[in-house]
Amino acid sequence: MIPVKVRIGIDVGSTHTDSVAIDESSNVIHAVKARTTADVTSGIVESLRKLLKEGGFSPSEVVAVMFGTTHILNAIVQRKGLGKVGVIRIGAPATTSIEPMLDWPSDLRGAVEAAKVIIRGGHEYTGEEIAPLDEEAVRKAAQRFAELGVDAVAISSVFSIVNPDHELRASEIVREFLNDVPVILSHEIGSMGLLERENATILNAASISVMRKAIQSLRQSLANLGIEEVPMFFAQNDGTTAKAEFIQRYPIFTVVAPISNSIRGAYVLTGIKDAIVVDTGGTTSNIGVLTNGYPREALEIEVGGVRTNIRSPDIVAVGLAGGSIVKVEGGEVTVGPVSVGYRLIEEGISWGGNTITATDIALAKGVMRIDDPACDPERAKQLIPGDVVEKAYDYMVRKLEESIDKVKTSAEPVTVILVGGGSLMWPRKLRGAKEVIRPEYAQSANALGAATALVGGMVEKAFSYDHVTREEAISQASDEARRKAVEAGADPATVEVVEVEEIALPYLPGNAVKIRVKAVGKLKL
Repeated sequence: MIPVKVRIGIDVGSTHTDSVAIDESSNVIHAVKARTTADVTSGIVESLRKLLKEGGFSPSEVVAVMFGTTHILNAIVQRKGLGKVGVIRIGAPATTSIEPMLDWPSDLRGAVEAAKVIIRGGHEYTGEEIAPLDEEAVRKAAQRFAELGVDAVAISSVFSIVNPDHELRASEIVREFLNDVPVILSHEIGSMGLLERENATILNAASISVMRKAIQSLRQSLANLGIEEVPMFFAQNDGTTAKAEFIQRYPIFTVVAPISNSIRGAYVLTGIKDAIVVDTGGTTSNIGVLTNGYPREALEIEVGGVRTNIRSPDIVAVGLAGGSIVKVEGGEVTVGPVSVGYRLIEEGISWGGNTITATDIALAKGVMRIDDPACDPERAKQLIPGDVVEKAYDYMVRKLEESIDKVKTSAEPVTVILVGGGSLMWPRKLRGAKEVIRPEYAQSANALGAATALVGGMVEKAFSYDHVTREEAISQASDEARRKAVEAGADPATVEVVEVEEIALPYLPGNAVKIRVKAVGKLKL
């Protein structure tokens, strides 16, 4: 028998951790669910153990494991395990009016900040120097950071996405004093917008220690399960993936990856490149848009109360999902946003509990079936009044339809793809949808998205067409995007540019434009 080359995708949700095994043709071999745990890692291990036990394949046949993890998001939201960061902003005197981390939540700022300094330097959007870099000020900052024992250094400079020379030179000086400490440069992290790019760079620097520990723990877990020396990849926020070594340096690129996995998984399951995707879990329904097979991206995202401009899916999150609690007050019935989450099988009416949930409503109405011996839909039908069932379900559907409208760019009916464990509770007809599709393996779309993701590289730069031609600008950005994809783990022979976006910047002189290029390629195994 010819051994099967198995790829495993793992995705961590708020309620369940999903694992799926696929073959070389991306056919699903087996899929399982396990409870998500507070430490994330043990839930992943249990899900993997279950997949290996039930999947019918050998650990020796596994050629890659892809993770979609919430390690970094949890660390930032909970303010746990983050490293202390020394911050250098290059841009005095123009940028001194707003200090780094000024608008951060005080507890997060306290967990991350070691010291900060603003020094002279930076560039115009055309790439010309605003002022020479103050190298002596960089040396003094580096000496101070060394004395404080910082865990990482974050360097940001004005318009470094056009000309990164000052960031690169500053990093060389810092490494003379802090050779073993990660130094993160903002032009590698974010796009235009100094403060948002700086914020993302600092969060990335603070998260490196968390990701290092997570990767070490996951590697050991894989070894314990007999999956040794297998390449590890991590899902990125834009629906692509990258090797563990790359993500260990840029963990912020994974912060909202599980949401992107579901959107990308919807494309893999249906082959539909342009649609609205509704991913319903236990606590929220995340609604995003598939554009050419990838998640439509947002211009800005808030992470742990901090504004950043890292690439991320454009999502409307609504507190309406399987575990959402139904409230009856007078004649009014509402559902969510409070949820019982993973306690659904303990607290839900259909499982013998005392809390009416959205799942109970769908079961009582007869639109949903659950293959669980402990679940008794008849109990929900008997204990929940019929008028409450109708009002609650009407409320749920109406709220979902309103949320779908928020992500649409026109009034025209669109294709809606339902995925996630809670997707069974939605009807097959929705206002504003020309068709509603719930594909096979919809409950495992997130893990499937992780398992099938291509390796990606993204570049966003500003150019002046008074200084460079349009063709030269697009060529430069495309070449850099391809290099980033290869750095992230793509096979160079398979890398291609899949997206070029050109946006005029009328508020800047000199025929200025912003060019964003995305390149993807197959895993290099």
